[in-house]
Amino acid sequence: MRENERDTGPTGPNDSLKSGGDPSYEEHVVEPEDALPEVALGELTQSMQSAVARAGWRDLMPVQAMTIPYMMARRDLMIQSRTGSGKTGAFMLPILDRIDPRRTVCQALVLVPTRELARQVTQEAENMSATTGVHIIGVYGGVGYGPQLDAFRQGAHLVVGTPGRLLDHLLRRSLSLEELKILVFDEADRMLSMGFYPDMKQVQRYLPTRRINAYMFSATFPPHVMRLAGEFLHQPQMLSLSRDRVYVAETEHVYYEVPAMEKDRCLVRIIEIENPASAIVFCNTKAMVHYVSVVLKRFGYDADELSADLTQAARERVLQRVRQGNLRFLVATDVAARGIDIVDLSHVFLYEPPDDPDGYIHRAGRTGRAGASGVAISLVAGREQTELFHIGKRFDIDLQHRPLPTDEDVEAIVSERLTSLLEARLRSRDSLQTERMQRFFPLARSLGESEEGSALVAMLLDDNYQATLHAPPPQPTAAEPSRAAGEPPARVRKKGPRGRSGRKGRGRR
Repeated sequence: MRENERDTGPTGPNDSLKSGGDPSYEEHVVEPEDALPEVALGELTQSMQSAVARAGWRDLMPVQAMTIPYMMARRDLMIQSRTGSGKTGAFMLPILDRIDPRRTVCQALVLVPTRELARQVTQEAENMSATTGVHIIGVYGGVGYGPQLDAFRQGAHLVVGTPGRLLDHLLRRSLSLEELKILVFDEADRMLSMGFYPDMKQVQRYLPTRRINAYMFSATFPPHVMRLAGEFLHQPQMLSLSRDRVYVAETEHVYYEVPAMEKDRCLVRIIEIENPASAIVFCNTKAMVHYVSVVLKRFGYDADELSADLTQAARERVLQRVRQGNLRFLVATDVAARGIDIVDLSHVFLYEPPDDPDGYIHRAGRTGRAGASGVAISLVAGREQTELFHIGKRFDIDLQHRPLPTDEDVEAIVSERLTSLLEARLRSRDSLQTERMQRFFPLARSLGESEEGSALVAMLLDDNYQATLHAPPPQPTAAEPSRAAGEPPARVRKKGPRGRSGRKGRGRR
């Protein structure tokens, strides 16, 4: 890799949205060796410029200016960009430009992890395509099939949907992907954390046998996401736009402010949202390691502890599970975790800031290895936040604050996850099993009509969730021989706060 530094001149009026007004703010860009030049708004096709005008944007965001040339050149690509960076516009503008409204067939497919995101992307696409004759439909669960079936019969050009409901339509043959040109995976890391990998592989069976263009957008590219790219994209290359030193080959550093007396419950909420395949939870003392391990086990997680108090036999038992890759959460002190390497570790949780600032680097360094990216998550209460800020300043770490998930946030995400799993099981039922379950329809309806009955249903759903979704979500297991399999990006360079072109006046997306 090589790194080039570019002087981009004085900052534009909207740059404080990204840099906080810090003139020392810089951004690293990881791009293919045969990188394409960034495109300006005036260089877009007329249809793209019209779409930008309909959306009300004043200029292109960096991820749009850099991604669009690759999509126009029809080169498969992995794009690492944070939420809110304008990535929907980055893939939607080229998609709309390639759709032929005269052909009433599905020409583009965008897969997303949640109903909420499907609705959001659909709305943005409709805003950009108004009056063009492009027909767009959002396809997701929780709503009736009727409007979706009508849209397919009328010839939807662009489908935005979750893998589960999309697969329902493919199995029913109400949707065909034979004329597909472009496939986009939006928030691919979240799709895997939601457990959608089996459904995505099923959808792949319905893709055209000819080559199509495919793109993957993700905030992080841990090893299992990079393997996913190798399975769906053709010789994909990497384009990464991430602040400071947080790029594809390193770690994203996140912290949550939590009430001191509720830190254990907050950890559980964050784990539910992140849903990592495997993680280490670091604590400072043996007593805290034991406490956190017990909490995780009580909530149904596959967790075990490692501390100096363990007998050699108990320690070997835990280490054996680690070596075999069948332990999801290891709770440990720094000393006890020394020398342990968990393959494909995507998350590290710092339940407490380390006593020694250098300890943060050792903890965070357990993830984001071998050309992949990971996430180091700190839970800070009271003065711990000040300690973490001192660590961040000492090592020049970009610490990202995230709002603590609420109970409602967790309720929404686990409901969607469980619904996806149950829908997948329903699709796999044969005719006899489907006939047999008809006898329970009246009971199901009656249970939902009373508080006592609803409690019974909730108990069954909770038992099912504990038995299935607290296991690691299914992940890709074999990498294709491509750059996505872990080969480092070919080129890294810094860019200033206004992007490589130094243009002013970007609008917000």
